[in-house]
Order: sequence, then C-alpha cells, then structure tokens
Amino acid sequence: MDEGKAAAQKSVQTFDPQKAPKRNKFAFACAILASMTSILLGYDVGVMSGAVIYIKRDLKLTDVQIEIVVGIINLYSLIGSCLAGRTSDWIGRRYTIVVAGGIFFAGAILMGFSPNYPFLMFARFVAGVGIGYALMIAPVYTAEVSPPSCRGFLTSFPEVFVNGGILLGYISNYCFSKLPLHLGWRMMLGVGAVPSVILAVGVLAMPESPRWLVMRGRLGEATKVLNKISDSPQEAQLRLADIKAAAGIPEDCNDDVVQVTNQNSGGEGVWKELILYPTPAVRHILISALGLHFFQQASGIDAVVLYSPEIFKKAGLESDAEQLLATVAVGFAKTVFILVATFLLDRVGRRPLLLTSVGGMVFSLLTLGVSLTIIDRSRAVIKWAIGLSIGMVLSYVSTFSVGAGPITWVYSSEIFPLRLRAQGAAMGVVVNRVTSGVISMTFLSLSDKITIGGAFFIFGGIAMCGWIFFFTMLPETQGKTLEETEGSFGKFLAWSKSSGNKDSENNAEIQLAN
Repeated sequence: MDEGKAAAQKSVQTFDPQKAPKRNKFAFACAILASMTSILLGYDVGVMSGAVIYIKRDLKLTDVQIEIVVGIINLYSLIGSCLAGRTSDWIGRRYTIVVAGGIFFAGAILMGFSPNYPFLMFARFVAGVGIGYALMIAPVYTAEVSPPSCRGFLTSFPEVFVNGGILLGYISNYCFSKLPLHLGWRMMLGVGAVPSVILAVGVLAMPESPRWLVMRGRLGEATKVLNKISDSPQEAQLRLADIKAAAGIPEDCNDDVVQVTNQNSGGEGVWKELILYPTPAVRHILISALGLHFFQQASGIDAVVLYSPEIFKKAGLESDAEQLLATVAVGFAKTVFILVATFLLDRVGRRPLLLTSVGGMVFSLLTLGVSLTIIDRSRAVIKWAIGLSIGMVLSYVSTFSVGAGPITWVYSSEIFPLRLRAQGAAMGVVVNRVTSGVISMTFLSLSDKITIGGAFFIFGGIAMCGWIFFFTMLPETQGKTLEETEGSFGKFLAWSKSSGNKDSENNAEIQLAN
C-alpha cells in the first residue's frame, strides 16, 4: 500500500511542471546599466518636442528649419549605427557603450552652448552619432547577457529607458519653460549630458558579453560571466556549448584561451552572408527584422512624440503650459505601459502581444484622424472632439508601448545568429532611424498639405499593413535560446507549421502519458 502511494506520489512529481527560476539579479543589474544608453535617445526626443517652441522664437526659424533640426538627428545617428557594429566586434560590447555615452555627452554640451542655427546643427550631428551607437549596442548586449527564462523581460529594458528619457525630456521642458527665452531651451538641451556621465561610471561594474568573449577565444572569462548571469550552473554549461558551436569551437575544447579560426571575429564577410548570399533562414530573419523596424516608425510614433505640443494645439489647447502638460501626460502613459509590457513579454509571448498592440494602434490612429478632421472643419469649439483627440493620442502611445515599442528591439536583437548579430542589429537601427527621420522631417509639411487628420489616416493605413506583415512573417521566439531561434525561420508562414508540429508533439506526449 505504502509502495503504491509512494509510486503515485513520484508519478505526480514527475509530471508536475517545474517552478519558474527566480530572476537573476546580476543579469538584471547588467541589463539596467546597458539599457541606460537608451535614455540618451529618449531624452533628446522628449526635450526637442518642447524646446523647438522656444528655439523657433529665439532663432527666428521657419517650420522647414524646425523639421530639419528635429529630424536630422535620426539620419546623423546612421553613422553611429554603422560604426557601432564593427566597433562592438572590435573592442567589445561594454566599451562600445562607453563610446556612445562619451559622444553624446559632447553633443549635449555643444547643443547647450549653441549660439546660432548652424552651430546647433553641428551639435545635433555629434549627438546623433552617439545616439546611433547607443541604439545598436544596448539591445545586443542585453540580449547576450540575459538568460532565456527572462530574456524578453530584460531585453525590453532599452525601450523602457527610451520612454523614461522621453518623460524626463517632457518634464525638463515644463520646468525650464519659465526661464528667459534665450536660456530656457539651452538648459533643456544641455542637461542631457548628465545621463551620459552616470552611464560612463556604471559601465565599470558590467562584465563583457560572454558571446563576444567566446568569439575572441577567451573561454575562461566567458565561463565566469555565464556562471554569474545564468539561472543555474547547468544552464551556464548549455549556453557555453551553444555559443562555442556557433563560433566554430569544438565542444571538448575547454582551454581558457583558444585560437578562433572558423569564426570571423572582425566582421569581415558578414555582409556577404547577410545580403549577397543569405540562406533561406537568414533571408527570412533579415526581412523580419527590417520590416519590424520599418513599420514601428512608419506608423508615426515619432511624429506624435516629437510634435505632441503641435498636435494638442491643433486639437484646441492654446497656451504653452496646457500643451506641455498634456505632453507630460503622453510621457507618463508611454512609461507606464512599457513597464506593463516588460512583465508580459515572457508570459504572453512576442507574437500575441505584438499583434494586439498593433491592432490597438490602428484603431487609435484612425479615430484620432477622424476627431482631428472634425475639429479642423468646425468653426465652433467641439469639446468632445478635443477630449477624444487627447484620449486617442494617449491610447496610441499606450498601445504602441505595450507591444510594438519594446518587441521591435527584443525580437530583432534575438533572432540573428551570433556571427551576424552585431551587423544585423545595426541594419535594423539604420532602417529604424531613416524611417523616423523621414517621418519627423516631413510631418509638419504633410499636415499642411493634407491636414493633420489626413496624416493620421495615412499612419493608420501603414499600421494596418504592418499587422498583416507581422501576422504572416514572424514566428514565436519565446523561451528559446539565441542559438535555437534561427531554426524557427526559413519558410513563409513557418510559424503556423512549427506551431502545428508543436501541438502534435504535445498531443503525442499526452497520449503516451495516458
């Protein structure tokens, strides 16, 4: 009898699901420090939305000049993004973060002391290069130090800090708006140097990426880092074996330092494999990553974030204070919902969250277009339309932040194979920043030509196309190691086939258990 109970109890324990591992505190701290680089972009985006009101008045600029000074930093950041892939393969992920912080520090100081428009454009160039470095390296480093059990949670941190930086920029606008005209906007821009100093100090406590160390043949150091950032010693060994296989190092090689001959650690030949002669899986990965970045920005998020005061002005808010306060509300909404997203990524999965998010964006954009069109064509003040416009702006940034915002960076940083990851991530950033630059440098002119409501109808249509692209092209990557993820790509609609195979395997296991 006792033996029967013991056997039954053992059988129940065998089929009990394993408890989820606790968050790795060291990996958590590394992700936070690396992700702080994203504050640089967020602060610049947020602060420029309000600073341009006063820059335009102080330097007597036209709308076209304002569009250029706001949006050109996205194109300048391409230089940093293109350099960052090679730099991170050369000096390592950690010191590339230092380079990003140092360049942006110089740019922020120069912007704060800008005496005229040409000097301000030069300062924006310097800051843009730093932002390009930061955009590329933060998600790559975070993905490479994160254990699979919480990679989505940790890799979403860069987007969390982007939103935090945007909110800080909005608050800075409101705080310094009371200063004299010539001083206020310069203080708004110059204060952006502070996060880069904190970042440079914090990097000293971070380890190097274990994947970069293996690429360089430094297995002893990589093993020590993996033991710190993994949920268990067994997981550390498995991750090391996967990385060694990806780098072309024999599994039985356990020397502290080895010569890596099969892996091109400097990045040569990578572009051929990515663009000229890709395998079906690599081609699918590249299209998915670039499509994610394109649709994230083409749906108009930077137009809303950068020109919130202008949108609220068109919606019926007349004073600077009202416009800036409403803009602060946008920053709070984005920050709150990006925090919600961090806890959902590893529970719900990437696909369901992304598709739900983009569906909400489509609804918000089209409704915003309708309400702004009603306001634009009405001679009387329509309070319900004003309230609906403000509500739809908040709804749009909230639905964006709960899915499309963080998942773009999480997904694109985890799907590229190790040998292509730095350059692949850099290409994604290039598409992201070019698209953002085009949107932010044309939004005011587009609104003048087809009305602001018409602009949001276009953004809504683009977001709808994005939903279809995501549904057909993106397989789920939740819970897979970075080395396993490549196997999910290579066939159109492969997600449905792999899902069906997985269901069949689960059904077979259940039948065997019965």
